[in-house]
Amino acid sequence: MAKLYFYYSSMNAGKSTALLQSSYNYRERGMRTVVLTPELDNRYGVGKVTSRIGIESDAVVFRPDDNLHEIVARELASGPLHCVLIDEAQFLSREQVFQLSDVTDELNVPVLAYGLRTDFRGEPFEGSKYLLAWADVLNELKAICECGRKATMVLRLDAEGKAIREGSQIEIGGNDRYLSMCRRHFKEHFYRR
Repeated sequence: MAKLYFYYSSMNAGKSTALLQSSYNYRERGMRTVVLTPELDNRYGVGKVTSRIGIESDAVVFRPDDNLHEIVARELASGPLHCVLIDEAQFLSREQVFQLSDVTDELNVPVLAYGLRTDFRGEPFEGSKYLLAWADVLNELKAICECGRKATMVLRLDAEGKAIREGSQIEIGGNDRYLSMCRRHFKEHFYRR
Protein backbone atom coordinates (compact mmCIF):
# COMPACT_ATOMS: atom_id res chain seq x y z
CA MET A 1 0.00 0.00 0.00
CA ALA A 2 1.50 3.34 -1.09
CA LYS A 3 1.69 6.23 1.36
CA LEU A 4 1.82 10.03 1.29
CA TYR A 5 4.90 11.29 3.15
CA PHE A 6 5.56 14.87 4.23
CA TYR A 7 9.13 15.89 5.04
CA TYR A 8 9.03 19.37 6.55
CA SER A 9 11.44 21.83 8.15
CA SER A 10 12.60 25.39 8.14
CA MET A 11 14.98 26.52 5.40
CA ASN A 12 18.49 25.07 5.15
CA ALA A 13 17.64 21.64 6.53
CA GLY A 14 18.46 19.81 3.29
CA LYS A 15 14.96 19.12 1.97
CA SER A 16 15.94 19.30 -1.69
CA THR A 17 19.10 17.28 -1.01
CA ALA A 18 17.01 14.57 0.70
CA LEU A 19 14.53 14.58 -2.22
CA LEU A 20 17.31 14.21 -4.77
CA GLN A 21 18.93 11.43 -2.73
CA SER A 22 15.62 9.55 -2.49
CA SER A 23 15.06 9.82 -6.23
CA TYR A 24 18.61 8.64 -6.87
CA ASN A 25 18.15 5.64 -4.57
CA TYR A 26 15.07 4.53 -6.53
CA ARG A 27 16.73 5.05 -9.91
CA GLU A 28 19.90 3.25 -8.81
CA ARG A 29 17.75 0.15 -8.30
CA GLY A 30 16.25 0.44 -11.78
CA MET A 31 13.03 2.09 -10.62
CA ARG A 32 11.41 5.10 -12.25
CA THR A 33 10.59 8.30 -10.39
CA VAL A 34 9.07 11.61 -11.35
CA VAL A 35 10.13 14.82 -9.61
CA LEU A 36 7.60 17.67 -9.56
CA THR A 37 8.38 21.30 -8.78
CA PRO A 38 6.15 24.40 -8.72
CA GLU A 39 6.40 26.79 -11.64
CA LEU A 40 6.93 29.80 -9.39
CA ASP A 41 10.23 28.53 -7.96
CA ASN A 42 12.60 29.18 -10.84
CA ARG A 43 15.67 30.30 -8.84
CA TYR A 44 17.85 27.66 -10.52
CA GLY A 45 16.01 27.50 -13.84
CA VAL A 46 12.62 26.23 -14.93
CA GLY A 47 12.13 22.50 -14.45
CA LYS A 48 15.07 22.01 -12.09
CA VAL A 49 15.39 20.97 -8.47
CA THR A 50 18.75 22.09 -7.11
CA SER A 51 20.18 21.70 -3.64
CA ARG A 52 22.51 24.17 -1.96
CA ILE A 53 25.28 21.55 -2.06
CA GLY A 54 25.20 21.59 -5.86
CA ILE A 55 23.28 18.50 -6.95
CA GLU A 56 20.30 18.83 -9.25
CA SER A 57 17.70 16.98 -11.27
CA ASP A 58 15.28 17.74 -14.04
CA ALA A 59 11.69 18.06 -12.87
CA VAL A 60 8.18 18.31 -14.23
CA VAL A 61 6.83 21.80 -13.58
CA PHE A 62 3.31 22.24 -12.23
CA ARG A 63 1.10 25.31 -11.92
CA PRO A 64 -1.33 26.15 -9.10
CA ASP A 65 -4.31 24.99 -11.18
CA ASP A 66 -2.77 21.74 -12.48
CA ASN A 67 -4.32 18.43 -11.48
CA LEU A 68 -1.41 16.43 -10.05
CA HIS A 69 -3.35 13.17 -10.13
CA GLU A 70 -3.75 13.59 -13.91
CA ILE A 71 -0.05 14.45 -14.35
CA VAL A 72 0.99 11.33 -12.44
CA ALA A 73 -1.58 9.16 -14.26
CA ARG A 74 -0.08 10.29 -17.60
CA GLU A 75 3.41 9.41 -16.33
CA LEU A 76 2.14 6.02 -15.15
CA ALA A 77 0.55 5.35 -18.55
CA SER A 78 3.99 5.47 -20.17
CA GLY A 79 5.40 2.75 -17.91
CA PRO A 80 5.89 1.64 -14.31
CA LEU A 81 6.31 4.50 -11.84
CA HIS A 82 7.73 3.74 -8.43
CA CYS A 83 7.71 7.12 -6.66
CA VAL A 84 6.56 10.73 -7.04
CA LEU A 85 8.68 13.39 -5.33
CA ILE A 86 7.42 16.95 -4.75
CA ASP A 87 9.81 19.84 -4.10
CA GLU A 88 8.61 23.04 -2.38
CA ALA A 89 5.41 21.28 -1.30
CA GLN A 90 4.32 24.26 0.78
CA PHE A 91 3.15 25.83 -2.49
CA LEU A 92 0.61 23.08 -3.17
CA SER A 93 -3.06 23.97 -2.97
CA ARG A 94 -5.54 22.08 -0.78
CA GLU A 95 -6.89 20.44 -3.94
CA GLN A 96 -3.44 19.35 -5.06
CA VAL A 97 -2.72 17.72 -1.69
CA PHE A 98 -6.03 15.86 -2.05
CA GLN A 99 -5.00 14.81 -5.58
CA LEU A 100 -1.70 13.49 -4.22
CA SER A 101 -3.58 11.45 -1.63
CA ASP A 102 -5.52 9.96 -4.57
CA VAL A 103 -2.20 9.12 -6.26
CA THR A 104 -1.35 6.92 -3.28
CA ASP A 105 -4.86 5.57 -2.67
CA GLU A 106 -5.97 4.95 -6.27
CA LEU A 107 -2.78 4.64 -8.32
CA ASN A 108 -0.77 2.95 -5.53
CA VAL A 109 2.29 5.15 -6.12
CA PRO A 110 4.15 6.52 -3.07
CA VAL A 111 4.41 10.33 -2.85
CA LEU A 112 7.25 12.03 -0.99
CA ALA A 113 6.55 15.75 -0.47
CA TYR A 114 9.21 18.12 0.87
CA GLY A 115 8.47 21.63 2.08
CA LEU A 116 8.46 24.38 4.65
CA ARG A 117 6.00 24.15 7.50
CA THR A 118 5.54 27.90 8.07
CA ASP A 119 6.15 31.22 6.38
CA PHE A 120 8.15 34.25 7.57
CA ARG A 121 5.31 35.28 9.92
CA GLY A 122 5.02 31.86 11.54
CA GLU A 123 1.81 31.11 9.60
CA PRO A 124 1.27 27.74 7.88
CA PHE A 125 1.39 27.52 4.12
CA GLU A 126 -1.76 26.02 2.55
CA GLY A 127 0.05 23.00 1.15
CA SER A 128 1.87 22.35 4.41
CA LYS A 129 -1.31 22.68 6.46
CA TYR A 130 -3.07 19.99 4.47
CA LEU A 131 -0.03 17.75 4.22
CA LEU A 132 0.32 17.90 8.01
CA ALA A 133 -3.36 16.97 8.28
CA TRP A 134 -3.60 14.29 5.56
CA ALA A 135 -0.16 12.69 5.11
CA ASP A 136 0.26 9.10 6.24
CA VAL A 137 3.78 9.76 7.52
CA LEU A 138 5.29 13.00 8.87
CA ASN A 139 9.05 13.47 9.10
CA GLU A 140 10.77 16.57 10.42
CA LEU A 141 14.15 17.41 8.95
CA LYS A 142 16.38 19.39 11.29
CA ALA A 143 18.01 22.75 10.70
CA ILE A 144 20.05 24.61 13.30
CA CYS A 145 19.60 28.14 14.65
CA GLU A 146 22.68 30.29 15.19
CA CYS A 147 22.33 29.52 18.93
CA GLY A 148 22.61 25.77 18.30
CA ARG A 149 18.95 24.93 18.98
CA LYS A 150 16.70 23.31 16.39
CA ALA A 151 15.51 25.91 13.86
CA THR A 152 11.76 25.65 13.36
CA MET A 153 10.97 29.14 12.04
CA VAL A 154 11.96 31.25 9.03
CA LEU A 155 12.54 34.99 9.19
CA ARG A 156 12.38 37.19 6.06
CA LEU A 157 14.99 39.94 6.02
CA ASP A 158 15.21 43.34 4.34
CA ALA A 159 18.37 44.71 2.68
CA GLU A 160 19.69 45.84 6.08
CA GLY A 161 19.13 42.43 7.67
CA LYS A 162 16.09 43.51 9.70
CA ALA A 163 12.98 41.33 10.08
CA ILE A 164 10.16 41.98 7.63
CA ARG A 165 6.78 41.68 9.34
CA GLU A 166 4.38 42.24 6.44
CA GLY A 167 4.12 41.28 2.80
CA SER A 168 3.11 38.53 0.46
CA GLN A 169 3.33 35.03 1.92
CA ILE A 170 5.21 33.85 -1.14
CA GLU A 171 8.44 35.55 -2.11
CA ILE A 172 11.07 33.29 -3.60
CA GLY A 173 14.54 33.68 -2.18
CA GLY A 174 17.41 31.97 -0.45
CA ASN A 175 19.92 32.77 2.24
CA ASP A 176 20.05 36.38 1.03
CA ARG A 177 16.39 36.89 2.06
CA TYR A 178 15.65 34.31 4.76
CA LEU A 179 17.17 33.07 8.00
CA SER A 180 16.23 29.89 9.86
CA MET A 181 16.03 30.16 13.61
CA CYS A 182 14.56 28.67 16.75
CA ARG A 183 11.20 29.93 17.99
CA ARG A 184 12.79 31.98 20.78
CA HIS A 185 15.03 33.95 18.42
CA PHE A 186 12.25 34.24 15.84
CA LYS A 187 10.05 35.91 18.47
CA GLU A 188 12.89 38.22 19.53
CA HIS A 189 13.41 39.42 15.96
CA PHE A 190 9.82 39.36 14.71
CA TYR A 191 7.78 40.61 17.69
CA ARG A 192 10.26 42.66 19.66
CA ARG A 193 11.78 45.70 18.06
